[in-house]
Amino acid sequence: MKHLSEYRDEALTRQLLEQIHAVVTRPWTLMEVCGGQTHSLVKNGILKMLPEQITMVHGPGCPVCVTPIHIIDEAIALSQKPQVILCSFGDMLRVPGTKISLLEAKAGGADVRMVYSPLEAVKLAKENPDKEVVFFAVGFETTAPANALSVIQAAKQGVSNYSILASHVLVPPAMEAILADPETKVNAFLAAGHVCTIMGFNEYDPIAEKYKVPIVVTGFEPIDLLQGIYMAVKQLESGEAKVENQYIRYVQREGNLRAKEAIDEVFAVSDREWRGIGTIPHSGWEVNDDYARYDARKKFSLIAVASEDITTCIAGEIMKGKKKPFDCPHFGKGCTPEKPMGSPMVSSEGACAAYYHFSQAELLPA
Repeated sequence: MKHLSEYRDEALTRQLLEQIHAVVTRPWTLMEVCGGQTHSLVKNGILKMLPEQITMVHGPGCPVCVTPIHIIDEAIALSQKPQVILCSFGDMLRVPGTKISLLEAKAGGADVRMVYSPLEAVKLAKENPDKEVVFFAVGFETTAPANALSVIQAAKQGVSNYSILASHVLVPPAMEAILADPETKVNAFLAAGHVCTIMGFNEYDPIAEKYKVPIVVTGFEPIDLLQGIYMAVKQLESGEAKVENQYIRYVQREGNLRAKEAIDEVFAVSDREWRGIGTIPHSGWEVNDDYARYDARKKFSLIAVASEDITTCIAGEIMKGKKKPFDCPHFGKGCTPEKPMGSPMVSSEGACAAYYHFSQAELLPA
């Protein structure tokens, strides 16, 4: 509890808020990249404490939210094959595909299992040699090392009935896509601390330089977020645009070198479609040719089929920072966590779910 209380200290919170109020003189729009940061901002009431000149918008930092429907449909189709055990983290089970979710597929008889680590899926494959075990590998750079290691371990142990359905997305290309949009309102970013724990933050320097935006690597507790906001606003007010690291207790500039080695061994960069946003070049990872036998798409000869999202859902506009959840006419009415229209409402890290669960009344405009 020591570290929790340290980064939720009331006196330090007030001090940082006073510093932010003292330094800001102009309107600025900041985007936090990570869904965990969004939840912390909303749950702790930080959005209401900030000066009115500062607008926080919520980026595409939820891997569940940006996984396109056609990949969810691929996972569901695999789960319905009689010889397949489909493994997934729990946050993907309720996300709707074109017709049903993985949870509904499980209710219909598919062998869908929730696991807490991809290594559990490798173990399951060893224990069930007559089955094909597929792990639904969704996530940003944060989960990629464990997913890569599961493939490496399967290869070392000679487990041939294991594969992954990769849906990895990369943060820096998404940030650049947002900044390249002529309608963007974003003046600065709070970069996702857990992603940078793995990857470091060297790759953010060219973005800050090219688009003249401050980027502050930031943690998830209230003190982290307020300090990150203060650092970003100080840069904006002084006309600076550089990368700074607020999350120094975990993040180093070069990241985790051993984790990056595992990623590089198994994955290759690819274009990736982001749900609600579209295809972003070089923004994903696929299993490379050296480990092609562990690529579920190749093993099962999957063919991507275009799937249409719900056209009235504004998830894409929310994740680009152009709108807030309460701008959607369905928010809290036709779209709730119990009956979500879009992934930002069903995901535990989605902006819509955060607004719905924690602060609807306080966040609605006057």
